[in-house]
Amino acid sequence: MATTYDFIAQNKRRTWLLVLLFPLTFVALGYVFLWGVQYFSLSSYRYDATSASNINMVSPHLLAVVESTNQIALQVLPWLWLGAVLWIVIAYYTGDRLLLRGAGAIEIYRDDQPEIYRLVENLCISQGLPMPRVYIINDESLNAFATGRDPQHASVALTKGIVKKLERAELEGVVAHELAHIQNRDIRLMLLAVAGISFFTFLSEICFRAAFSTTRHRRGKNDGWVTLFLVAAGIFFAIYGFVIAPLIRLALSRTREYQADATAALITRNPGALARALEKIAQDARVEVLDKHASMAAMCIENPLSKKTFFASISGVFSTHPPIEKRIECLRRMDSAQ
Repeated sequence: MATTYDFIAQNKRRTWLLVLLFPLTFVALGYVFLWGVQYFSLSSYRYDATSASNINMVSPHLLAVVESTNQIALQVLPWLWLGAVLWIVIAYYTGDRLLLRGAGAIEIYRDDQPEIYRLVENLCISQGLPMPRVYIINDESLNAFATGRDPQHASVALTKGIVKKLERAELEGVVAHELAHIQNRDIRLMLLAVAGISFFTFLSEICFRAAFSTTRHRRGKNDGWVTLFLVAAGIFFAIYGFVIAPLIRLALSRTREYQADATAALITRNPGALARALEKIAQDARVEVLDKHASMAAMCIENPLSKKTFFASISGVFSTHPPIEKRIECLRRMDSAQ
């Protein structure tokens, strides 16, 4: 039977895998992108099949494309790799603050909301965990998430709605669930994954906006090429941010929510309370501010996105949470077995 230490060791391995996969896949996609650009730009080297003496002969056009791509790649790809690695380092140390700011979370202290602060503090003491920072999101829906790079640098964010609408035992289950993510080191893994996806989608948005601005204010004869380059770069970053990076994230784990539910049930000795909390959360989990930060959905206790968003529309493919009905069913079984 797996223990908390097994989950921690597993997440450490997955974190290193993520650190390796993001730069490597980014560089690989960059090479494919450069190859495509060179393929269409070196059209003068197109191969004439009637002049070939050997059917297996490689096209001169393709040879020119590969040679040109390799020359450019030696100059460009090391910088792409360095940029991806640099962003991972930045995300590791500052990503949690950026995510909390994006969610509009406000830190609270013991004097602000003593009941909530003591609830978190008591659960931490019972597990021997350092006290995380506690944040409130000004939204009447029901959701929560934890973030940070380790238990010593962790934060728990709760919506105003989840604090007001859950009973104390139910709220304890939710907080214990988030502390389980901290204890199991899920937070570090998801921090890097979410920050990586956000970085590339942000770059894509910048490129598309710059291309639109260049088109509207075209002044020079080379502006057309600039616009084309910006659009191509935007497509490149969008493919990586919306397709490649989420696939890497999904390859890491889909079971962490079950693990956190089980750990929370052990902490509180009340799986039924967490099951009731999840039933209420399922009725109103949308956090409006996170509609603009879709990649953060993976960090929440339940999908916080509007059903109208792109990420929500393909949730069956890119889902980072198991169905909440199955989670509730597992908790009910644990409760009946007690």
